[in-house]
Amino acid sequence: MNHLLRIVVILLLAVGFVLGSATPVHAQEVVNLTYAQLDDQDFSNQDLVGAVFAASSMRRVSMRNSDLTNAMMTESVLLDADLHGVNFSGALIDRVTFDFSDLSDAILIGAIATRTRFYDTDITGADFTDAVIDRYQVSLMCERADGVNPVTGVATRDSLGCKD
Repeated sequence: MNHLLRIVVILLLAVGFVLGSATPVHAQEVVNLTYAQLDDQDFSNQDLVGAVFAASSMRRVSMRNSDLTNAMMTESVLLDADLHGVNFSGALIDRVTFDFSDLSDAILIGAIATRTRFYDTDITGADFTDAVIDRYQVSLMCERADGVNPVTGVATRDSLGCKD
């Protein structure tokens, strides 16, 4: 009986070791660019799903048509950035500066963009459906909201809840 118990324990430990060290076939390493100096870098047309950009300097960066679904971007500066067609769906965008940037045709469905600035940002055709954005920023964006997102078919004014 002792011998049988020992074999069962060894088998359980072996199975636990194999399952615990197995890596899923489709596992993707998360891009972590915390505190990075990324000024003038080109990240266009890239898969950056779940990427982390915390306290990063990204002046004049290009992320044109990149997928940043569920990305985390906090306390970052994206002055004069090319973000045309970026997918920020479900992203956490907290305390980010998008001043003078191009967010045209971007998708921010369900994004959380609290304490984030969009001064003089081109938002033509951007979709902000269900995004959490400070009321003051929404009121400023409604003054210039125009266009329809080519992917979702949603008007920018409607996605922001602008009054006609």
